[in-house]
Order: sequence, then structure tokens, then C-alpha cells
Amino acid sequence: MKIKIAIPSKGRISEPSINILEKAGLGLIDKNNRKLISKTFNENIEVMFARASDIPEFVNDGVADMGITGVDLIEENEADVSELLDLRFGQTKLVLAAPEQSQINSIDDITEDMKVATEFPVLTQKYLNEKGLDLKIVKLSGSTEAAPFIGIADLITDLTSTGTTLKMNHLEIIDTILESTIKLIANHESLSNKRELIEAVSTSIKGVLDADRKKLIMMNVDASDLDKVKEVMPSMGGLTISEVLSDHDTVAVQGVIDEKQVFSLVNDLRNAGARDILVVPIERII
Repeated sequence: MKIKIAIPSKGRISEPSINILEKAGLGLIDKNNRKLISKTFNENIEVMFARASDIPEFVNDGVADMGITGVDLIEENEADVSELLDLRFGQTKLVLAAPEQSQINSIDDITEDMKVATEFPVLTQKYLNEKGLDLKIVKLSGSTEAAPFIGIADLITDLTSTGTTLKMNHLEIIDTILESTIKLIANHESLSNKRELIEAVSTSIKGVLDADRKKLIMMNVDASDLDKVKEVMPSMGGLTISEVLSDHDTVAVQGVIDEKQVFSLVNDLRNAGARDILVVPIERII
């Protein structure tokens, strides 16, 4: 039994998608050749490169068993898929925007003789319906920001992460339609028939996410200083303490901490009597 995982062939989420699979132990054998299908280190798992906008439909239809794509594309395609994990990257939002010099400063300023240009007609139509607005939607496949300035539309809906591109194009955000992030998704039937393999992939990726910005800290401590070290040492799931074969009464202490704690904690531990302190990266936490 084999599974295919569809990931974007190009664009802003392509490399992060490859990276997270590789950190999860699913190294892509043919990634440099950019073939349609790439084998991985696991003979039962293949990766399929596709356009990000096609991935929700591919997973919905069972062309791929799993996929990595954005919430915006899942919703735009109205794909019926299982969302397994939020991959914690690619945060963006679909917004309604108008030219800065226009008289449109809020939803209340929109009239029904206006047009809105977008690459997301389904989500835009749903939004307009919710707001009770009956506007003409002009579907574009790119350069949406230019639409109001060349007479195609009065407003646009477009994706933005920081709003910088919109500001550069003299557009002002009027409202947020959808907040999006990147998800690991699965086909419903595949999830039922190939659950063990799909859950293995999901668990490995979750382990990578859980290990993000975590460090393993290890040290030697004189037994007489152990209580002082325990007072200042936080740890996910508790500390591990073991005997050290030494001429002195010494123990080894280790625990998992957040990366942001390292700087101050190392100094606190030294002051509490810890020595030989090691800080080690963590690839996965299962």
C-alpha cells in the first residue's frame, strides 16, 4: 500500500513544504530534477509536485492521498478534505481593498454599481453574500492590484501577509475576508483505507512542529547542588536525572526547554552549580 503527498511545485510555500517533509524523515530523492513524482526514503511514500491551487482538488478527488496547501485554496476550491495539521507557516489573509484616493473607506461606502476584481471569486462571492452586497466580480489570474487603476474594477480582494505590497500600490485594506495558514490535508477515503501510513506521516510532521524552537539542555551537577538546579530549571515533561560515574557525588541532568529561555537559563544554572552545560538542537518530539 502506497500514498502520494501533493506539494506545491513552486511559489512561497514550496521550499518550506519540502523542508518539513525532509525534517520528518521523508527526504525527496528526485527533488533536484523537479519530476512530477519524486520517491522518498520510504518506498511506500511518494511526493507529487503540483500547482498549489490544484492540490485541494487533487486530494478531494483522490489523485493524491495527502497534500500541503493553504486554507484559502481549500476554501476557494470548496474541497471536502480532512485537515490533519496546521503547519504553522505561510500565514496570510484574503482582504478587500480599495485605492487610497477613492471614497471607499468602509463597507458602508460600497454601492452595487461597483465591481470587484479577484483571483478568488468563490470566497469573494460568499463574502459579498454575507454582507448583502450584489457586485459584479471580475475574475483575474494575476496583477489584481492594477485593476482599479486601469478601470477594470473599483475594489479588489487579494492575499496579503504584511500589507506592504498593497501600500506600495496605493491600496487600502477595507476588510479581512479570511485568515489563512498552510495545512496538511488528506483524502477522506485514503484516511480510512490507508490510515496507518497517513498517521505515520502526520505524527512525524507533528514531531517536527513540536520540536520547533526547543532545545535539549544537559549538564553535570554535584549532588549537593541538585536542589538549587531543580529550582531554576524548567522542563517539558520533567527532568531526567542519572548517576555519573565520578570520584565526586555527581549527577547528570537533562531537560527540554524553549529556545528563548537558553540565554538567561544557562547563567542561572551556572550560578546554581551546574557545569559542563550542553545545549543541543532537537529534530523531532514524538
